[in-house]
Amino acid sequence: MSQIEDYEKVADAYEESMGLRFRDAVEQHTLLGILGDVTGMKAVDMACGDGFYARLLKRAGASEVTGIDVSAEMLRRAEEAERRNPLGCKYRRAEVVGLRLEEPADLVVGMYLLGYARTGEQLRGFCQACHDALRPGGRFVGVNDDVRNPGSGDWKQYGLERTCPTPPAEGDAVRYRITNADGRQFELRNFYLSPDTYRNAFREAGFSDFRWVDVSLQPSERGNPFWDSFLKRSPIVGFAATR
Repeated sequence: MSQIEDYEKVADAYEESMGLRFRDAVEQHTLLGILGDVTGMKAVDMACGDGFYARLLKRAGASEVTGIDVSAEMLRRAEEAERRNPLGCKYRRAEVVGLRLEEPADLVVGMYLLGYARTGEQLRGFCQACHDALRPGGRFVGVNDDVRNPGSGDWKQYGLERTCPTPPAEGDAVRYRITNADGRQFELRNFYLSPDTYRNAFREAGFSDFRWVDVSLQPSERGNPFWDSFLKRSPIVGFAATR
């Protein structure tokens, strides 16, 4: 089964998982912190899925947001959400690698995009596509499986489990099992590539800098011991790079 089919098969459960507490308190808060002020920016959400983060970018003040995905089903869901609550997001069916935009963007967002790459060559392809979609000085940001902290892990209290070999080799599968509030479970598959492979891919794509950004917790949740285990060994990490 392809990764596209993986997501389409669990689309309903995945959408529901956006209600898990870590999504808002950690994932979204971390991304918003990396983004800073996006008012008036032209943004592209790569591998946008059902458009959740495209809509977040528009609500945050981006003037134009285009979501890119190869899945017709995911784009159908994104466009349906736009019809229900018009924000001005646009969507386009296309592969990330080889994408050509009419005009360069100020910002490219890739939420878990890079985890799809199972080889250094594929990762460079993603990075190159995101670099080429940007104007000079534009930024590529997102959230990713934390390859600095590999191996299996149990974050069941947050609705997450991760399974992969310890230590992992380049291209090994990283499987996430997500449990929603109603107990429904689904699995997603990423691939492990080393931190050095990531640094090399960004450099070879032409980015002037690349950095990992540790996750951060929403201020309203700070001091809550519930989050101690997640923050001590987070399965996810932010990143940022500039063209």
